[in-house]
Amino acid sequence: MSPTLEHEYLIELVRNRPSLVTALLTRVDVEVPAFDEALVGNCDFTDLPKEFRADSVVVLRRGGKPVASVILEVQRKYDPHKQWSWPVYMATLRAREKCPVMLLVFCQTEETAVTCASPIHMGHPGWVLRPSVAALRDVPRITDVEQARTNPELAALSTIAHVSLGGDEALEVLRAWVEAEKQPLEGQRSYAALVYIMLCGPDAVQMFKELEVAVGIPDAMKNPIIREAVEYGEAKGEARGEAKAVLRILRRRDIPISHEAQERVLTCTDQATLETWIDRAITVKAADDLFV
Repeated sequence: MSPTLEHEYLIELVRNRPSLVTALLTRVDVEVPAFDEALVGNCDFTDLPKEFRADSVVVLRRGGKPVASVILEVQRKYDPHKQWSWPVYMATLRAREKCPVMLLVFCQTEETAVTCASPIHMGHPGWVLRPSVAALRDVPRITDVEQARTNPELAALSTIAHVSLGGDEALEVLRAWVEAEKQPLEGQRSYAALVYIMLCGPDAVQMFKELEVAVGIPDAMKNPIIREAVEYGEAKGEARGEAKAVLRILRRRDIPISHEAQERVLTCTDQATLETWIDRAITVKAADDLFV
């Protein structure tokens, strides 16, 4: 099964700005050594008999030498197998880089965060791994436009996290991101498409509409950033309805649906494709026949 965007978006942001992991570590009270360079490291631990691969690795350097390494793992839900693989990642990376290693687990839900923070007892007296865990609430709230412009990766993460959570400051975070996107610094990446896709729910779309009023633009949907977000969110909402219809028809016909097939249907946003699948769902004998 291909990785989901909920799993991949933070990895993409860290790939483009590796120092982003230090902002999260600081928020969960982990002391980060002084460094002058942050580089993406090798995520593969293939020097072992069984292949192990972390989501992301960042090596912090000072004067050209590693002072710390950070293993980033993104968890949508708790995976009990990680209690065996995480210590392997850390020991292997420590031997490779010859420096202290930290494990940062970023969780999509509070429930997952609590479970992932459980200590891992290694068996040797006093040797207990306690993962550093960050959830959406731990992401810094970026409400300053200039800060959003100079650090678009952190601003994008802040917007995704806090608009998803809602709350009093969500609109201020969204406003700062929109204003920064309107006037980016030269050479800065835009994460507009990523933010739009992640914030396609009805609450986020309504917040974009409220922001339209808050920024004082007289003609509705005049701002291209807000207009695109709202239109994308509404279209995604319609596509999600069509996708659920496909699955509902198959279930009513007692046709088994694999997890892979379900993911493929639910992540599809092309209206024409979904309408074709609805037509096929009425007659197919197997779920995979939808995709023929």
